[in-house]
Amino acid sequence: MERESEIMKPFEKCPVCGGELETKQVEKLLRGGGNMVSIKVSAEVCLHCGERLYAEDVVRTFDEIRGKLQKQDFSHLKTLGQSFTVEEDWPNKAIQPTA
Repeated sequence: MERESEIMKPFEKCPVCGGELETKQVEKLLRGGGNMVSIKVSAEVCLHCGERLYAEDVVRTFDEIRGKLQKQDFSHLKTLGQSFTVEEDWPNKAIQPTA
């Protein structure tokens, strides 16, 4: 069985800045149809600039989840609370609603 350090990675260095990559569990927010999913996922993260690189199958799954959100198909998803944005009359005009 291969150890993680022996598995071939698509990038040895960050394609953005050339920094070192490290495998980490990260939080990813996916949006679709006014809804949002929060997940933890494994990614190669640049230790210099913070760029995240995901495996191809993971990116396909992101698209699948976004599609489910667009269609309001919440099967295999669980409620995690509520999401909010500010109202348009928020006192500080630098802060704007997202929807």
